[in-house]
Amino acid sequence: MINENWEKEFKERLQQHYDEMHWLYNEIYHDEHAFDYFCEMLHRSYSERNELLKEWDEARVLVPDWYKGNEMLGMLMYVNCFAKTLNGVRSHMSYIKECGVNYLHLMPLLESPEGRSDGGYAVSNFRKVQPELGTMEDLYGLAQECHTNGISVCLDFVMNHTSEDHEWAVRARRGEKEYQDRYFFFDNWDIPNQFERTVPQVFPTTAPGNFTWNEEAQKVVMTTFYPYQWDLNYRNPTVFNDMTADMLNLCNHGVDIIRLDATPYIWKTLGTNCRNLPEVHTLVRIMHIASQIVAPGTLLLGEVVMEPDKVVPYFGTVDKPECHMLYNVTTMASTWHTVATRDVRLLKHQLETVFALPKQYTFLNYLRCHDDIGWGLDYDYLQQFGMEQIPHKKYLNDFLTGKLWGSDSRGELYNDDPRLKDARLCGTTASLSGIEAALYENNPYKIKAGVDLDVMLHAFLLTQSGIPVLYSGDEIGQLNDYGYHNNPFKADDSRYLHRGDFQWDKAELRHDPSTVQGQLFQQIKKLEHIRREHELFDSKADTWTIETYNDHVLGIGRYYAGEKLIALFNFSEFDQTAWIHENEDYIDLMTGNKVLGETPVIPAHSFIWMMHSYNPPSALRALPVEKPAKKAVKKTAEKKAVKKPAEKKTAKKTGEKKAAVKAAKKVKE
Repeated sequence: MINENWEKEFKERLQQHYDEMHWLYNEIYHDEHAFDYFCEMLHRSYSERNELLKEWDEARVLVPDWYKGNEMLGMLMYVNCFAKTLNGVRSHMSYIKECGVNYLHLMPLLESPEGRSDGGYAVSNFRKVQPELGTMEDLYGLAQECHTNGISVCLDFVMNHTSEDHEWAVRARRGEKEYQDRYFFFDNWDIPNQFERTVPQVFPTTAPGNFTWNEEAQKVVMTTFYPYQWDLNYRNPTVFNDMTADMLNLCNHGVDIIRLDATPYIWKTLGTNCRNLPEVHTLVRIMHIASQIVAPGTLLLGEVVMEPDKVVPYFGTVDKPECHMLYNVTTMASTWHTVATRDVRLLKHQLETVFALPKQYTFLNYLRCHDDIGWGLDYDYLQQFGMEQIPHKKYLNDFLTGKLWGSDSRGELYNDDPRLKDARLCGTTASLSGIEAALYENNPYKIKAGVDLDVMLHAFLLTQSGIPVLYSGDEIGQLNDYGYHNNPFKADDSRYLHRGDFQWDKAELRHDPSTVQGQLFQQIKKLEHIRREHELFDSKADTWTIETYNDHVLGIGRYYAGEKLIALFNFSEFDQTAWIHENEDYIDLMTGNKVLGETPVIPAHSFIWMMHSYNPPSALRALPVEKPAKKAVKKTAEKKAVKKPAEKKTAKKTGEKKAAVKAAKKVKE
């Protein structure tokens, strides 16, 4: 349904996608009335989007790959841990900018019940901020402050389930069929038991099973994650319509990147594992279209925790995209495997898979995040080296919790199941790198070793294509917080080990090179600066692994625009030689010194970024239209167009913004 009275811009966008969206919607729901309601909801959301955000959209449409360059750097944080409230985060904007961040991921902050929230992932109201954190107006104010400073805002949208305290769930418990139909309710255990035969358990130790008996409703309800998180029934078009409206409401409060939480789980079919079913992709594609119609500056980030070659379908196709970005979770897990084994063969194998994927795929890369480290490794590959799954997982966990002689890592197990022997791991980057143990022993040698490993891991993070994301606190080497053991709401969840409050007193030491905080902060900032300055770190670069003939040394090559990078990472506690036999002359990007590429020696737990330029000094003058100087002008104009829309609010400055957008159009033409 297209109403002729709707605004011209909205109608044009809707008409562009109408046929596909209509076909996809009715493939799932076969309900014209529901589809008409969906279109009206899109128009209502468009009407509620303010002019400043619409200008922000216009600028980003001009530069659709704005998030793919070598300048992107993310930071993930809990609002309450970092600064107590949304306005508190806003007051620390200068620190966030000092960290070089232009992508800020705020962990779940919508209303959820204390003690039954799973860290904010059991939402009771998708249109209300947790009261102690602030209000929706505060969220918008922070988003505008971020936009003014060239920072995009990411927020989780928990789409698979709601809290049992959500209005729908409350009314379902009372027996209202309309609301029970928005979940999966069953009169007895017959059908749930059939589901259990094929559906894996997410948390077999802390939340076994996929269903819970609800005493008030006298029925069984599907609860894939925790008993207080009720799975939504996306076979009901009302659920999809209203949840999409809630997502767009977040966009209208300034959220630029929507993280679709638990994406693979949203469609349930009896007799399957209820993961990654075809209907999931249909719904995500419709949500992509909806965001492009209402808020085309918005990106979708899919939380799909699988190896890269398995997550690729969630990107969709070039013509029919789904998610703009996905997580590179397997590389993160493989990285910590390599820290524990000092053997780079699995990580090299993993990277070869990633590097073989098309360059248009954008991954978020990270060392640590809010969640645990799961050992979903390629055990078929590891088996050829004598590494069997169960004993190898035990070795990794023993090493990274400091149980093995010679290990200075300090982590804790998560969801330890003695029966399945499938425990996962928690801990901050600094504590897992050995800094916590070294500081406790006051051992200068170990402190240096821990800092070197921490910096090397960040260098590896920044060498990968995609968007690197820091976990707030890692930039100053924040250690594990064991205080969660004393909190009855948190004691059963060891993930709070690395979710401690940001230590502002430690952050004050970031400019003092005699401290761990100063050494880490300054080194990581230097790495970020080098990455921004050299386009060979751009996602368009060719990437490959390099054979170092040393299982302790990982080699990565990058090439772009006449410049080549050889990056070498030593995961051993001893100096190692990389037998790479690169004949060109190189510059060490960290020191500026000339280095030979024949057989470089990499110090223990250290790295080297070596760059060779094939561009002669006169090459710039010889190049015709697309010379680097012109590219730089073009890029600068595009950036200004992106940053301008949120800078000022006066009529005069709105005119300036429009002029900037026009200028960007001219440059692109």
